[in-house]
Amino acid sequence: MLAYIFRRLLFAIPILIGVNLITFALFFIVNTPDDMARMQLGVKRVTPEAIEKWKVERGYDKPLFVNSAVDGLSTVTNTIFFEKSARMFIGDFGRAEDGRDIAREISARMLPSLAIALPTFILGLFVTITLALVLAFFRATAFDFWGVVICVAMMSISGLFYIIGGQYLISKVWRLVPISGFGDGLDAWRFLILPVVIGVVSGIGSSARWYRTIFLEEVNKDYVRTARAKGLPETLVFFRHILRNALIPILTGVVVVIPLLFMGSLLTESFFGIPGLGSYTIDAINAQDFAVVRSMVFIGSVLYIVGLILTDISYTLVDPRIRFS
Repeated sequence: MLAYIFRRLLFAIPILIGVNLITFALFFIVNTPDDMARMQLGVKRVTPEAIEKWKVERGYDKPLFVNSAVDGLSTVTNTIFFEKSARMFIGDFGRAEDGRDIAREISARMLPSLAIALPTFILGLFVTITLALVLAFFRATAFDFWGVVICVAMMSISGLFYIIGGQYLISKVWRLVPISGFGDGLDAWRFLILPVVIGVVSGIGSSARWYRTIFLEEVNKDYVRTARAKGLPETLVFFRHILRNALIPILTGVVVVIPLLFMGSLLTESFFGIPGLGSYTIDAINAQDFAVVRSMVFIGSVLYIVGLILTDISYTLVDPRIRFS
């Protein structure tokens, strides 16, 4: 197992380097520092002096990969690629346009994002798997038919409808919880209830329908027939045998998402005024803060690779036939 994890980590390094290079090319070759300066300054006929000043202030005036104007190791380190891209591997993301340290901002905003994402993820997983099991248990009945119809209707509705509708009904009309904002300490729960509930409800349709399909694929397999032939109750067959064997495809889509919970939800955090990483990314895009956007893309790549490794490892917990050599 340790040897497998070590190999996967080694394989992840070139992937991460490739993502870093592609991101660098998009930000500094396809979209040159001069283009960034024009977009940031917001003036159609901006002067070359203003562009050069903007580039010098942010260190974008240096060569991309090789600085032939200096000697020794500085020919590589005194470049845009090393300072703006390669240093991300050691957690140095530089500073945003407002002068704040990006790494410090990410650390501070990670907890609010997790405060929404984790309860939504855990509660949503429990609700959707339970509902899918019940629908599969009552398959080919009126309950199953209308349950699927409702799931299809729910997954056809935009997530914005749930957010705006929930804010209007629960916060504005019923005045049960604040419509937006965030609090410190235990007071934060009042601001988290509504986004968590909306996050769970908006994901029921697609997730429950997908899990139901997975469970139905297991219903008529040989091991299920054998369990029934031994006289086991149908409920025990579903919750012990079918659920366990269906966990492999479920884990494929679930475990890989866990690291990405740190990234936060772009829409939810923006609409509810949660100071998390999702709203941080949206604000950076709106402000054309390229340093923050690059940092979030890099962090997202790292977390996604971690999720893939965790997914492979989790397979051994639900299927003893899988062994890593």
